[in-house]
Amino acid sequence: MALDSIETPFGKADLVLGGSGTFFSASASHFTPVQLVGVVGSDYPLEKLDALAQRGVDLAGVEHAEGASFRWRGRYRHDLNVAETLETHLGVFSHFSPKIPPQFLDAPFVFLANIDPRLQVDVLNQVQRPRFVACDTMNFWIESRRPELVQLLGKVDAITLNDGEARQLTEHANLVKAARWIMKQGPKIVIIKKGEHGAFMFMNDSIFFAPAYPLEDVFDPTGAGDSFAGGFMGYLAKTGDLSEANLRRAVVYGSAMGSFAVEKFSIDRILEIGPGEIAERVARIRQLVSFDQEPAE
Repeated sequence: MALDSIETPFGKADLVLGGSGTFFSASASHFTPVQLVGVVGSDYPLEKLDALAQRGVDLAGVEHAEGASFRWRGRYRHDLNVAETLETHLGVFSHFSPKIPPQFLDAPFVFLANIDPRLQVDVLNQVQRPRFVACDTMNFWIESRRPELVQLLGKVDAITLNDGEARQLTEHANLVKAARWIMKQGPKIVIIKKGEHGAFMFMNDSIFFAPAYPLEDVFDPTGAGDSFAGGFMGYLAKTGDLSEANLRRAVVYGSAMGSFAVEKFSIDRILEIGPGEIAERVARIRQLVSFDQEPAE
């Protein structure tokens, strides 16, 4: 949970709500109740979390600590797939030790957002027999906590990461080989995100691709990946169906939620949309890849 200051070719936003947990919760709340665990400082605008609470996000796991909140300041130039970090201030996050409230411990679906893999393992050790666990990571943890991250991979069902992170983690330039390497470490499902070019889901001997929805206006790509994860996990939690066919649908719902996230700064656009808009966008994504195969002679 962070306060972000962002500059893109299309505008600026200062000290808006950001962070993996925030984007994930806003997105997943369109499908299922969400239990959020995180930490904020004494400078955090708590009233801005009311919108999440109204959407069914349980904030009992949000710790209020004395000190400054995590702050990130970044800039995007014309390549919106690449964020340039200008400042990072960890604040109270630097000594954060997640404590899962008793009423959260039996959550059947668990998403370990992008934090130190040692903390991700700590969270996982606290919850009781979850049915499905997914995690995220980033280049900083791949470089600085690689052994701990590999240990985590042996404990999760799925991982979401972008193509650069997949190559860095596995030292394979080819994404198919990278996904196979990751699956050998433990996850049954590997989702590799390619930003505006869509996302691949690898599992067993199957590969599924969901395109990104083409947009005319992209304001802020910061939370797209976390919103994707929220849509993916939220849809799985809503349906309770872990079949391959439903996992494919979940990836498409994730792609749809990621496309909404980039249309405005922070979580503003995600909070505006409703079920009708989500269903319409999923239908349009389906049309992007729908075709009639030529009959065999």
